[in-house]
Amino acid sequence: MPAVSFDHLVQRLSWEDLDRAYLRRLVEQARDEDLAGLGLTAARRPRETGDRSTGSLAPSPGDGRADLVAREAMTVCGLPLLSLIISVYGGRATAQLRVRDGANVSAGTVLATISGDPRTLLTAERIALNFLQHLSGIATQTRRYVDALGEGRTRLLDTRKTTPGYRMLEKYAVACGGGWNHRLGLFDRVMLKDNHLALLGSTDDLAAAVTRARRAAPELPVEVEVDRITQLPAVLDAGADVILLDNFTPARLRRALALIGGRALTEASGGITLRSLPKLAGLGLDFISTGALVHQSSWVDIGLDWHRP
Repeated sequence: MPAVSFDHLVQRLSWEDLDRAYLRRLVEQARDEDLAGLGLTAARRPRETGDRSTGSLAPSPGDGRADLVAREAMTVCGLPLLSLIISVYGGRATAQLRVRDGANVSAGTVLATISGDPRTLLTAERIALNFLQHLSGIATQTRRYVDALGEGRTRLLDTRKTTPGYRMLEKYAVACGGGWNHRLGLFDRVMLKDNHLALLGSTDDLAAAVTRARRAAPELPVEVEVDRITQLPAVLDAGADVILLDNFTPARLRRALALIGGRALTEASGGITLRSLPKLAGLGLDFISTGALVHQSSWVDIGLDWHRP
C-alpha cells in the first residue's frame, strides 16, 4: 500500500487561501497597464495618463448602477475580486454579489450589481470583466471535464501549466469548477518526470533517486512518471507513492493498473480530452490530470448592463 493517503495528495483552493495583498498587486498592475502604459519603456509611456474617454464626459449628476450579466451558461468564478477592484480604483462604488463562486448559471443571470460614482465604474469596467471572464472560463471548462468524467473515485486534477503570476487564481478557478488541485508548485511534492529520469541515465538508478528524495524532503510525497510498462517494476521497487502513467491508452492503463496492484496511487495524464474521459472513468485510476482545464479554456461572455435613470 502507498505510504501517503489519497486525500492528502490533492486539495481545492478556497477564496480564503488566496493572499489579498498579492491579489491587490495583480489588480494594481492591470489598472496601471490600462491607465498609464505599465510595461512600456519610459520613452513609450503616455505623457497624459488616466481614462481619457471617461474624462472627456460631463460630470454625472448622481450615482450609477449596473448589473454584471452572464451572456451564456457558465460556472462563475472571481466575483469576490469586485470589491478589491473597486478599492484599487478609488473605492467610490460598491458591489453586491448575486451568486456565489462555483455556481452554475444560465444565460441572463445577474451575477452582481455595482453602484456608485459612474466614472469609477466606467474606468474599472474592462479590468473587472477581464478577470471574471477569464476565471469563469476556466471554471466552466473544468465543469465540462468533471461532468465528462462522471461520478466515481477518480479525481480530476489540474497541472502547473498556468499563466505566470496567475497560478493560484487559476487553480482556485479549477476548484470552483469542481476539479482538484495537483501540486501548487515545485515546493510541495517531489515529482520525478521524464527529464529528471533522463539525467539519471537509466531506471536502474531510480531506487536510489527515490531514496535520496525521501531523505531530502521526508515530509513530501514522491511521484514518478513513466511512459512504458517496462518501467513499472523498478518504480514499484523504489517505493514511489504515486505513479504517473503518461500517454497510456486505456488498454495499457488496464495492464499497468493490474501490475501496480494497489501498491502505489495512480495518475493518468497526457492526451486527456472530453471524449477520452468517459473511457477512463471506470478503470480504477486514483487521479487524472490535464493542463487543458486552464490552457485550453476560453473566456466566457459577461456583460455590463446599466440601469437607466
